[in-house]
Amino acid sequence: MTRLTPSPQDSESARSWQHGALVGAAAGLGAASAAFAVSGGAAALVARHVVTPSSRPGNVTVLKLEKDPHSGLDLVTLPATSDTRVAGTYALRFDDGAGLVRIGFIVRQTGGTVTRVVERVYRGELSVGARGWWTGTVYARPSDAGLAYGKVEITTPLGPAPAWLVPGDGDTARAHHTGTWAVMVHGRGAQRPECIRGARVAHQLGLHSLILSYRNDQEAPTTEDNKYGLGFTEWEDVQAGIEYALEHGASDVVLFGWSMGGAIVLRTTELTRHRDRVRALVLTGPVVDWYELLAHQTRVHRIPRRVGRLAADMISHRLGPRVTGLAAPVDLHALDWLSRWQDITTPTLILHSTDDEVVPVAGSVKLADLSPHVDFVGFSGARHTKEWNIDRKRYERAMGDWLAAVLRDGA
Repeated sequence: MTRLTPSPQDSESARSWQHGALVGAAAGLGAASAAFAVSGGAAALVARHVVTPSSRPGNVTVLKLEKDPHSGLDLVTLPATSDTRVAGTYALRFDDGAGLVRIGFIVRQTGGTVTRVVERVYRGELSVGARGWWTGTVYARPSDAGLAYGKVEITTPLGPAPAWLVPGDGDTARAHHTGTWAVMVHGRGAQRPECIRGARVAHQLGLHSLILSYRNDQEAPTTEDNKYGLGFTEWEDVQAGIEYALEHGASDVVLFGWSMGGAIVLRTTELTRHRDRVRALVLTGPVVDWYELLAHQTRVHRIPRRVGRLAADMISHRLGPRVTGLAAPVDLHALDWLSRWQDITTPTLILHSTDDEVVPVAGSVKLADLSPHVDFVGFSGARHTKEWNIDRKRYERAMGDWLAAVLRDGA
């Protein structure tokens, strides 16, 4: 497996986040006090943003629609951005998420625009002036990827949550499916369709896939505070999914997670009463340390480092809920797998792009270096959780080959 080495500066910077102080703990007088107050206000905004579900703003506008006179292909011209200029297959969500079109290869780039092929319109009617957001989730439902599926409900601690069941043998009429199941968990701000790329691989291996929703993701029940637990609380819903799988014939499970879904999966593996049934973990662009992520984000956005330190403390401190709106503090140390790497004993594969602008790849690399149970496959140019989009064959092959070997060795 490919392994990369994080810079010492990145590791030291991330660790420094664990030594911050809560707002007011060290406030002085005069200019120092004012500066601290400004930092505290900014930190409060960061802390609230991290734990608060929010819809994605429209950041891409359709500039032109045309049909290529030679190929007959439908084309769309968009503003050239760091996302729309990247090769691969993506999607555009528009009309407040009601519309979805799959966007293919680049035909031309001119000045500040890029023209790409419109591969398929799943729903809605794309028009000039339509505004939406760019996403790596290109399938609306499993059938769009050629997978038969059924709709099921998972009984979570908060109530019923919708899920998709993709049988490995394509038989959706059967009530029980024996063998290994893949239980899949999407990331922050995403929904179940994000996991379909993983279900393709699981299906090729003959595994049954259970694609979950979880609390506060716009599909599953909400908590009273309607805040993300960053993996600290959502794991209970994944455990409910594991129990559904076991009750319907599963002998054991493989857990898949994307982005924050990776943090949820790692927490689930540690706490679930069915830990002995978890065969392997497959994580894409996972959050393995929230301190590391916040440090990365402050560097990217040129925010003073002390703001991130304070934000992390607000989320974890017993007084933090007054600022964040959380019902209870989230113990970020419990979600810090870089310091707790010895607690990972389940075979784990991490796939992560070196230019991830949201979740720093350095954490994944370091975890793989520290733990003999973690393997790492690096990508480049994919940005956040778009490894499948930029190189679908390599992504699916790396995931499939690794998982097949783990399941075979453990049989």
